[in-house]
Amino acid sequence: MNVVHRIERWGETHHPAWLDIVRIALGVLLFVKGISFISDTTRLAQLVNGLNFDLWSVMAVHYVAFAHIFGGFLIALGSMTRLACILQIPILFFAVFFVNLRMGFSYLNSELWLSVITLLLVIVFTVAGSGKFSMDEWMRTHDH
Repeated sequence: MNVVHRIERWGETHHPAWLDIVRIALGVLLFVKGISFISDTTRLAQLVNGLNFDLWSVMAVHYVAFAHIFGGFLIALGSMTRLACILQIPILFFAVFFVNLRMGFSYLNSELWLSVITLLLVIVFTVAGSGKFSMDEWMRTHDH
């Protein structure tokens, strides 16, 4: 049994039910942030213009929107939770250390704190998995 299987096994056996509520809230938060990211066109234009509008910046914007919307939806459902969380980690790492930290490390910078908490929760659910009240668990118990 390799390390990944041991981590999955540990996460499945040490997952309290209240953590499923946190997982659902995290998924909804990411979904809403993805929607707000693509609906705020002026902020999106500033972001792309600040990055000299090359192919990498356009791909990054689409990756963030896709990962937050669909990843948040999957996390909320508890379907492919670990994969959806792994796809969120680079985005949140970049948000914490390169975007929000430039605005200052203070209690007034709520976006920084939200990004830090979200990054920590995504790491937790990468290890802990989806839990008992999830689509993954339902599919595992209703396997035909």
